Amino acid sequence: MLLAGLAALPIALILGLMLAVRWSARDAGLVGLATALLLAWFVFGFGRTIYGDIGIPAATAGALAEATFIAATILWIIFPALCIHQLQLRTGGVDAIRSALGRLSPDPRIAALVVAWFFALFIEGAAGFGTTIALAAPLLVSLGLTPIAAVTAALIGHAVGVSFGAVGTPVVPQIAATGLAGLEIAQTTSLFHLVLGWVMVLLTLQVIRRALPQAPTGRRIWAWAGVAAVLFLLPMFLIAQFIGPELPTLGGALLGALGFVAALRLTGASAQGTTPPGEGGKLLRAASPYLALVALILLTRLLDPVRETVRSMVVGWELFDRFAGSFEPFYHPGTLLAISFVIGAVIQRARLSDLRGAITAAALQVFGVTIALLAMLGLSRILVHAGMIDTMAAAAAAATGDLWPLFAPLVGVLGTFVTGSATASNILFTDFQQATALSSDLPVIVIVAAQGFGAAVGNIICPHNIIAGGATVGLQGAEGEVLRRTLPACGIYVALGGLMALLLTLGVFAAG
Repeated sequence: MLLAGLAALPIALILGLMLAVRWSARDAGLVGLATALLLAWFVFGFGRTIYGDIGIPAATAGALAEATFIAATILWIIFPALCIHQLQLRTGGVDAIRSALGRLSPDPRIAALVVAWFFALFIEGAAGFGTTIALAAPLLVSLGLTPIAAVTAALIGHAVGVSFGAVGTPVVPQIAATGLAGLEIAQTTSLFHLVLGWVMVLLTLQVIRRALPQAPTGRRIWAWAGVAAVLFLLPMFLIAQFIGPELPTLGGALLGALGFVAALRLTGASAQGTTPPGEGGKLLRAASPYLALVALILLTRLLDPVRETVRSMVVGWELFDRFAGSFEPFYHPGTLLAISFVIGAVIQRARLSDLRGAITAAALQVFGVTIALLAMLGLSRILVHAGMIDTMAAAAAAATGDLWPLFAPLVGVLGTFVTGSATASNILFTDFQQATALSSDLPVIVIVAAQGFGAAVGNIICPHNIIAGGATVGLQGAEGEVLRRTLPACGIYVALGGLMALLLTLGVFAAG
């Protein structure tokens, strides 16, 4: 247990410095990285007993090379997303979208709910990998939320869809590790979110209500939150039950948004008045970067010949036979965002000065978050390669025994917190979760689903996501305040998920 406590010390330091001392993610991340390096070298044998044949300098360089490479792939998402937002500011796209959202309802909280719930879930289902917060947060700011509230609402609102984000990518390593069918994993994982997902829409709305105190009062807004929950969660669950892991989030968000707009109009809750002449064309032009992104995502993810073609080019590297990285340039969300930026600029007939201004402003914002991202990713790769993550997880399993299902989602959260990706968390811990289930005579499918559930929840508190979202709304240095607001939501949801996992293993209700 002492080793597990030491392994957890860098993460505890980061949390303490960001939450209690209110340090920035950059400063807290650098302290956490330095602590992790010292522990890895002198306690866990990194570069001596672990990778001892290459030594401490080479082992450390390899881990940090992986961190730098991953940071570059994440920055390639943030930069074009920022370019799109900066272009929208200069061409009037943000004003057109804000005006259209305002026509949905006289209550601005409903427009914000549409963005933080349906729009965020839709982008998560289509692209994932950091794209969601980077696109949703600026729209929420344009609707009147503060930058902190905007990032918080987008983080909480999109988490339910992360299990099947990026057209089901997080499930792929679980299929490979366990041999379970994708449909089977999707069925059980979606059950967690169907039963518990309403909590997240209520928490999202609570953030919005606090950020928009000038909005009308009354309880009706909570009823609309319930409608939003049902209209996403039910189709998400049905798609997962009968189709598989690729489309639950994307399809659920699209069907849910259409149903929500229809419900507003049928009940007379939408804003009164006719659409001004020419507004439809303005809205289509303003939405063109997002529509282009969705079209490109669907084209490259769902059409087998296209997917095979764009994935045929891989840029990869390997160091000391232990450290590696790979990048699929034409499949990566960042490239698709960059193409969408160009398409949007053409359709909106943007001036050359607007393009230069958008790119310059985006580059300056990216520069401000690079060190924080490198520090957090350096920490994650050291924790992984030094075996510190495995030490923490094994100690947790040994201490809980038959109550492991209560804590299984926490492992998924931990994996996402340190890697920045639900997919990476599933790669790290699905084998461990399956082995723990088998050794404890627990149903493997439930524990694997709990891992996927927890990995999704971890996105709420992942520093990488907070940094990426904060970069798009000028939040550098205040990431700790976002974490302070998202941590309770993560705790509530993961605790409920652990309780549900325990009930499923006890056969209280059926899974799959």
